[in-house]
Amino acid sequence: MAVNDTIADMLTRIRNANLARHQTTQVPSTKLTRSIAKVLQEEGFIAEFAEAGEGVSKHLRIALKYKGKNRSPIISKLQRVSRPGLRVYKNRKELPRVLGGIGIAIISTSHGIMTDREARRQGVGGEVLCYVW
Repeated sequence: MAVNDTIADMLTRIRNANLARHQTTQVPSTKLTRSIAKVLQEEGFIAEFAEAGEGVSKHLRIALKYKGKNRSPIISKLQRVSRPGLRVYKNRKELPRVLGGIGIAIISTSHGIMTDREARRQGVGGEVLCYVW
């Protein structure tokens, strides 16, 4: 099935797997989803990710992280900001702070996909893809 918004699809699959307390989830592999998964791993929201499959059926296998005995998810919320029907761009001075710096905003910049903190440090703005906390 063709998906128009791969980012929203990825976030929804991670959100659903977290709610069901799954160890891993699979998302279609694109350059953008790999970059987002890399940022999530660097920030400690997911354990790891790996590419599997060949050709058209390539996908990312994402290992989720949980905390405590009751296995509560590390990711509390994933929120899509910019979408195909309404793109949201912010310059370096307007970059959002998610929950006062506790969460992250994933930004697509001319220097690649990065967190809001990294974009502020490099002095670049871009498209706000999503919030994660």
